[in-house]
Amino acid sequence: MPTPTSHPNAKVTLPVIPPKRYFSIGEVAELCSLKPHVLRYWEQEFTQLRPMKRSGNRRYYQHHEVLLVRRIRELLYEEGFTISGARNRLIEKGSKAKLNADLIAQASADAALVGVAFPPDLFAPIDAASEGSGETATGNAHELAQPSPLSAFGRDLIEVRRELNAALALLNFDGQP
Repeated sequence: MPTPTSHPNAKVTLPVIPPKRYFSIGEVAELCSLKPHVLRYWEQEFTQLRPMKRSGNRRYYQHHEVLLVRRIRELLYEEGFTISGARNRLIEKGSKAKLNADLIAQASADAALVGVAFPPDLFAPIDAASEGSGETATGNAHELAQPSPLSAFGRDLIEVRRELNAALALLNFDGQP
C-alpha cells in the first residue's frame, strides 16, 4: 500500500490564489494542481461544490470554492481519504471549523502578498442587526463614505466578505430548520 507522500499529487506547493472574483475551470485546475475533468467529477460527488454556470455551460468558481477544492484535494491526496470519507469529513463540524479557519488564513495570506492588510473584523459574521442598519449592497455606508486609496478594493473586499459569510452559512447548515 503506497504511503500518502508517494501519491503523485501529495504535498504539492500550490500557487497563491489571485484576488479575483471568479475563476474559470482551467484557472482552478492550475491553482489546485488538478485536471479540469477531476473538478467536473468532484462537482457530482461533493454537493458543497457548485460553481456558477454561464452561457455554454462554462463554469466560474468563486474564491471560497477554490479553497473548498483545495480542501477536498488535501483530504483525498494528502490525508488518504476515499471520496465517501472526504464527503463525510466535510460534513463534520470539526472540518467546517477548520475550513472556516483555512478560508480566513488563506485570504489574509493572499492579501499580505499583494500588500493589503485586512481589517480585523472583515471576516466577522454579518448579523441581522447590521443588515438593517444602513448597509448597502456593496457594504456599510459609513465605510463607503470615507474615501481611501483602496476604497474600490475595500468595497470588493466587503462584497467578498458577504460571499464568504454566505458560503460559511451553507457549510454550517446542519439540515434542521
